[in-house]
Amino acid sequence: MAVFSRSSNEVETKTVASIGVAAQPMAAPSVARAPTGNLMDRANASVIGRDLVIMGQQIVIVTQGILQVDGEVRGDLRGKEVIVGETGRVTGTVAAETVQVRGSVSGAIRGITVTLLPTARVEGDIHHQTLSITEGAIFDGRVRRPKDVSELQPILDPSHYADGMANGSGDSLPKPPVL
Repeated sequence: MAVFSRSSNEVETKTVASIGVAAQPMAAPSVARAPTGNLMDRANASVIGRDLVIMGQQIVIVTQGILQVDGEVRGDLRGKEVIVGETGRVTGTVAAETVQVRGSVSGAIRGITVTLLPTARVEGDIHHQTLSITEGAIFDGRVRRPKDVSELQPILDPSHYADGMANGSGDSLPKPPVL
């Protein structure tokens, strides 16, 4: 199976070995490419595309896997891994084991590993175990590293948030103290 990239003279070739079946030898040379952060090839990944805007009251998007936001979300995100792409905009809390920001986030970020890349714009507090801010990233907020990493573990059970919506709380994350 061949997948064509957007470049007219470059072809990315995959074999069925990536899904656990013995691969057949290929006559064409393969093109080695550095990882780009594109999730289209990763299993269990969800993408909110550039032309998609999700907004509403008490919106919580929960995934057991990977979520990449290239569009706009006005609500909270929960996942094992959340990636805010260069064109992505999130207004709300982002909570995941791994959070990678290339776009903009207005709200708190909670993650065991948080990475702000050069195009990132973050306005809000970051709660983390490991934090990396690359030169060029813009960050306006406070940083907190809790003593117990379990405080950063996101709740990925959708029914937890459905129950919270019914009683009006909507979020199980402890609110940071107002100083």
